[in-house]
Amino acid sequence: MQNKYDDPVFFEKYSGMLRSQKGLSGAGEWETLRAMLPDFTGRRVLDLGCGYGWHCAWAADHGAASVLGTDISQKMLDAAREKNGREAVEYRLLSIEEADFGPGSFDIVLSSLALHYIEDIPGLYRKVHSWLAPGGTFVFTVEHPVFTAQGPQDWHYGPEGEIQHFPVDRYFYEGQRQAVFLGEEVTKYHRTLTTYLDGLLEAGFALRHVREPQPPQSMMSLPGMPDEMRRPMMLAVSAQKM
Repeated sequence: MQNKYDDPVFFEKYSGMLRSQKGLSGAGEWETLRAMLPDFTGRRVLDLGCGYGWHCAWAADHGAASVLGTDISQKMLDAAREKNGREAVEYRLLSIEEADFGPGSFDIVLSSLALHYIEDIPGLYRKVHSWLAPGGTFVFTVEHPVFTAQGPQDWHYGPEGEIQHFPVDRYFYEGQRQAVFLGEEVTKYHRTLTTYLDGLLEAGFALRHVREPQPPQSMMSLPGMPDEMRRPMMLAVSAQKM
């Protein structure tokens, strides 16, 4: 149950990111994810690893009856309450690993870029399946297996500091990786595309959408953004409880 985001130095760096300052419009994957979201009208929503609460606010603003945003970081939740407080939204200090809800408690479960911090994905899939009402939707984004495979998550550079390629190594050796994010060491978990997708089927879900978000055209003028077309960084998945 890693909690890097309550580290003052790390949190300050994270707060300076475009997605932290501009919300969903500053997230490169948002256009892809938004097209995958179900109708929130009257739905009970759970956001696992809600961070600043941008998706919680979106759900509430689009008709959700109730939204529960959970996160292991108190700093994140404090920011969420300040930036994205809504009458229909409750924020709760709770790790994904410790979350425990009754059968059929939610109609939609969301998770944005949090599940690659979780070691036991098959176990989490089974829990989410039980928490959802029949026909409920599970939508999440994670770092792409190509991005997490080697570990450090950095380009290979040439003698002049130019980007040459993105290294992929140890792909089929799943498990813990020491990555560098915002200049700080962070523990993440690499798993294959098979584990992410076939695991959902084994847990009783039907796959609805599998997409690899690309940077939107509106962000292509940002420094380094054109290079994001050279390898996938994220994976977005939508599944339905059958």
